[in-house]
Amino acid sequence: MSERLGELKHMLTIAFLSGFAELLMKPVIIDVTVAAVCSDPNDSCSFAVYLTGVQQVTVGLGTMVMMPLIGNLADRYGIKTLLTLPMCLSILPSAILGYRRDTNFFYAFYMIKTLFDIVCQGAVDCLAQAYVAKNIATRKRISMFGVLAGVKSISGICATFAARFLPVASIFQVSSISSFVAVVHMLVFLKESLHDNDDNDFYDDDRNDQEIHDGGDLRMLAEPILRDAQIKTHVFTSVKNMVSLINNSTILVQALVVTFFATFSQSGMNSAFMYFLKARFGFNKNDFAELMLLVSIIGSISQLFILPILVSAIGERGMLSTGLLMESFSAACLSLAWSPWVPYATTVFVPGVMFVMPSVCGIASRQVGSAEQGKVQGCISGVKSFAEVVAPFVYSPLTALFLSNDAPFYFPGFSLLCISLSWMIGFLQSILIKDVPSSTLNNEISNTSNEEA
Repeated sequence: MSERLGELKHMLTIAFLSGFAELLMKPVIIDVTVAAVCSDPNDSCSFAVYLTGVQQVTVGLGTMVMMPLIGNLADRYGIKTLLTLPMCLSILPSAILGYRRDTNFFYAFYMIKTLFDIVCQGAVDCLAQAYVAKNIATRKRISMFGVLAGVKSISGICATFAARFLPVASIFQVSSISSFVAVVHMLVFLKESLHDNDDNDFYDDDRNDQEIHDGGDLRMLAEPILRDAQIKTHVFTSVKNMVSLINNSTILVQALVVTFFATFSQSGMNSAFMYFLKARFGFNKNDFAELMLLVSIIGSISQLFILPILVSAIGERGMLSTGLLMESFSAACLSLAWSPWVPYATTVFVPGVMFVMPSVCGIASRQVGSAEQGKVQGCISGVKSFAEVVAPFVYSPLTALFLSNDAPFYFPGFSLLCISLSWMIGFLQSILIKDVPSSTLNNEISNTSNEEA
């Protein structure tokens, strides 16, 4: 593990700096938005909720197309090359609010960030996951996905701690500086590949893993079914590549369905939760920062220490189902929150959401070889973007309605209850994912290789 962490230290540094820049703005952006567009800062202000929803839809539509394309281009031209553009674009929006935050500058920030996020949002995470999948053997891959997610959580701890004490102007300035340092570090230090002989040495651990599976201990899901397939990436468009990958793996399809409902739920939570807390309990920047700091601490501990233990004990599928069930219960409790301490108490369920995407990425990455990791992570990001498009159409109007005086009945947390049901649908789908016996798997690999050849 320590050797792999050493190899990935530059990508982990980039993920930390990028995550820090992004999450530093999160505790304060609600207050800045409400102050810029609402007449009464203490109002629930439906217009601010709708602005956030429109931004999510616009960005989601763009990234739904861009993420699979970026993943496909990363396989062709290299991950480092594709990282450059989104990381450079992410510097400008925070710099605008670092200069001024009145209504005109806020709208300038809003439009530029919306346009840039079509390329930027999720790109660093997508390419970082592809980089890990490309350079880490299958047996160790899900643990490293957990480490990558844990580093993102640690960046959240540092970001929310800084946001708690920094003045508002400094928050956006520090965010821009962090983005700039991440770009410089990536250009100077990041290597495109950590392996000289990707096809031979890289899969030695995979072959050993297969022997263990044959011995009867089958906790991990299927091995890659396209590892030996000779796919010429310059022939296919990104959409055809997605269809080709999906047609070759039922497990990948099931993982993408779980990804949709998990992201749909999480995006809905992002649309509703902070506005719910502000309208219901009067939360402000400091309250948001304290809550997010607690979430980040618990999340990072879960991903760095608990996740590797659980994946060995119950496997990827079991960990995925556990995480989804915990999130469903958490959202249900939040929907009934009657006091400001309830959101803090429900952070006990934070490990659930931290388990979901590393498990999905681990399951999906095992369905293809190293040369197609960009495509499969692009598929996941594309599905996430589609879910992020759909969610605001449902949850933004629902949240605005039930936080207003025109609600059909008094239930401020009704949208959170709907989110809980969405998590439950993802949980039910996750328990349908089946393990594939090694003998069947070997036949699939052989047949797919012959057909593609």
